[in-house]
Amino acid sequence: MTAITSHRSKGRPRTFDRAQALHSALEVFWKRGYEPATMGELCSAMGINPPSLYAAFGNKASLFMEAVEHYETTYWAAPWRLLDEEPNLRVALGRFMTEAAAVLTSLDAPCGCMVVLGTANVSPEAQDVHDALRALREVSRTNFRKRFERALDAGDLPLGTDVATLASTFNTLLQGLSVQARDGAARAELERIAEASLALLPYADSGAPADGRGRP
Repeated sequence: MTAITSHRSKGRPRTFDRAQALHSALEVFWKRGYEPATMGELCSAMGINPPSLYAAFGNKASLFMEAVEHYETTYWAAPWRLLDEEPNLRVALGRFMTEAAAVLTSLDAPCGCMVVLGTANVSPEAQDVHDALRALREVSRTNFRKRFERALDAGDLPLGTDVATLASTFNTLLQGLSVQARDGAARAELERIAEASLALLPYADSGAPADGRGRP
């Protein structure tokens, strides 16, 4: 859970598409940054007036965090599920990193990860937004660590593997892919980096895997 919660007022249904409104707000925040984005710009992009925006989302900070949550659910739920459900670590991580490259360069999503890059131009007065995004970034590190702990228990990683450092390494790599995508890197380039990242995983023995799937 983060420090900022989305404001969802009760009562009669809204006459606008909430998901589409959040996507429009996301694009404004991405192009302008959290702090420079004005309520007028957000209302114009979302197709609603200020009273409706405040009634539906509360305030600017709540709108921003709900837009980020919409981004996370829409674009990242499936890749994280792939990482969790595939039993073989190297297959799971390879698929996750490839999917990450696709998400980060998608024409349908902001270029680069909003959770990583969304705190640009945040003033001290909006520290709660910064703290909430930092908490979300920590979730990805935790996801990696839990997956590596399972792999260690399953024998897919050698005994003594520092799973905390390994999780931090891949979390840092994921954030770096976001920056590369923001700078205009093509999907194919990010996929090559994703493939190379698998070399960071230690094998459970000193030999190469016989079946090409990470198991000797």
